[in-house]
Amino acid sequence: MAYGTINADVIQSSVTGVSLGAGNATRFKNRIINGNMVISQRGTSFTNDTTGSQYSLDRWIIYGTSASKFTVAQSATAPTGFSNSLLVTSSAATTVGASDVYEIVQKIEGFNFYDLAWGTANAKTITLSFQVQSSLTGTFGGALSNSANNRSYPFSYTISSANTWTSISVTIAGDTSGTWIGATNGIGVQVIFGLGIGSTYSGTANTWAAANYSAPTGAVQVVATNAATWYITGVQLEVGSSATGFEVVDYTTQLAMCQRYCYQISSDNSGNGGGTGLIGVGTGGTSGGLSRAQTSIPTMRTSPTLTLSNISTNGTDLRAWNGGAVANITGIVTGYSTPNALQFDGNVASSYTIGNVISVLWQNSINGGYIRLTAEL
Repeated sequence: MAYGTINADVIQSSVTGVSLGAGNATRFKNRIINGNMVISQRGTSFTNDTTGSQYSLDRWIIYGTSASKFTVAQSATAPTGFSNSLLVTSSAATTVGASDVYEIVQKIEGFNFYDLAWGTANAKTITLSFQVQSSLTGTFGGALSNSANNRSYPFSYTISSANTWTSISVTIAGDTSGTWIGATNGIGVQVIFGLGIGSTYSGTANTWAAANYSAPTGAVQVVATNAATWYITGVQLEVGSSATGFEVVDYTTQLAMCQRYCYQISSDNSGNGGGTGLIGVGTGGTSGGLSRAQTSIPTMRTSPTLTLSNISTNGTDLRAWNGGAVANITGIVTGYSTPNALQFDGNVASSYTIGNVISVLWQNSINGGYIRLTAEL
């Protein structure tokens, strides 16, 4: 017996005006990663420096034309339903020059944005929503821009009450012009929150422009007021013309999403691994010679850059051990003989026998020590 068919692209929820599955999104509705500011592998406090872009909380870039004008911290001050926020504190009463830029940015990978078809006649509308509070009031701003920084959409939002969480929703028609990359591991779109944007990089609010803008003209300059604060959390970019509830992603999944761009093995339990214990295992080598051990790493966006901090490879912090002989680690490489692997090289004592299992361990717990792999946009 036939009972009919169901053709449901959108499921209406119990919340007025809210649909589930709108915009062809049944999972990964939110294209922002770590929008609730929970993951922060690099630490919990940061100061903008002179090197240009630097990462703070996972996936969130801080940028300043001049150094030491503001700090960023992972804060426990958050609205109902959230545990963390990203806190910006102005370090001085900075005069923002015409070409100055102070901002917070997330770059969304092309693989996570290509389906919006920006740069074509089929460009989809998106809604950017977030929760924000500041010690300042007025009209603030940000922007969306492409990877070439020659198409941008400055948007404005208003904070009417100081030190009060405010829910913001900005709907933006997709750009039908310009060049937007497709399904690649490059920059699909840049989501920018202005903290102090000079006139050169400020433009007309709420319209697409063939220019590199980071905020609308006349937006509040957070860095212009000493000790001013600005908090943000619950950042969501989704397909559609209205904001829906923030997509909560389980911690394990969200950490894995962040580890595509930054993967850290920490000796002080602040990140993956940690403490005294096993890092990797392997076999091979020759008696009294080179031995190798490996540990798997995530599939990262591109070939990662390896950084060591407070880690000695002389057997004090890292050591290779085969049940009796202790070896110094003479080198660490990525993907040497196995894709998505870290390889630890060491020279073992003459008692080492070919084929024995060799382990790489933290010798002890070093405060702040880490092995970090980065493949950021």
